[in-house]
Amino acid sequence: MARPKTQAFDKQKTVAENRRARFDYHIEDKYEAGLALQGTEVKALRAGEATIAESYAEVKDGEVWLINSNIPEYSHGNRLNHEPRRPRKLLLSAREIGKLFGAVERKGMTLVPLSIYFNGHGRAKVELALAKGKQAHDKRATIKDRDWKRDKARLMREKG
Repeated sequence: MARPKTQAFDKQKTVAENRRARFDYHIEDKYEAGLALQGTEVKALRAGEATIAESYAEVKDGEVWLINSNIPEYSHGNRLNHEPRRPRKLLLSAREIGKLFGAVERKGMTLVPLSIYFNGHGRAKVELALAKGKQAHDKRATIKDRDWKRDKARLMREKG
């Protein structure tokens, strides 16, 4: 029997996107994880302020943590504002955490956040990818394919 197709995540408002990850890594699987946030972090995300360009996730003590993501302090926050680069816990099921831990330990894969967004229920989510790093020749092939697609589209427009 064929495997059922995975449905796309319900992204209502994308806050931050890691566009570089698709260039640097071969994306194997994608997971949707919740974020354990403090109050002012949610307000800063709703304002559209976040950066995940240099961030990654790691499995530590049976939990998954988002490391090096930047959610700047909320501008109207008071002295109880959050720390911008603190590690944030990702909310996944125990089965998903086990799969991620096995892949990272045995296969040498990396957990890379692709985007932070709000779903239809207003909850902050992270699209987490299980990825394998590309080598230099893979990146050159990606650039070559991208350039060819751009040239092909230009030719189709001109020739009509």
